[in-house]
Amino acid sequence: MPRYDFRCRSCGATFELRRAMAQANDPAVCPQGHEDTVKLLSAVAVTGGAGGGAPQQAPSGGGGGCCGGGCCG
Repeated sequence: MPRYDFRCRSCGATFELRRAMAQANDPAVCPQGHEDTVKLLSAVAVTGGAGGGAPQQAPSGGGGGCCGGGCCG
């Protein structure tokens, strides 16, 4: 289930809620009971591959363009 971060405008607390995507924009109540909250934009970092996070080189050779055959540029 997705996790959404919220901030309370009354007390400044930040908290997270797990809820279905269909409920993502539903109002949230902070843990102290305040109803004036705002959903925060969360940044998600996606990493993968080998090398411990080192940048990966693009494969060399071959064309590019729309079909990968080098005919388009």
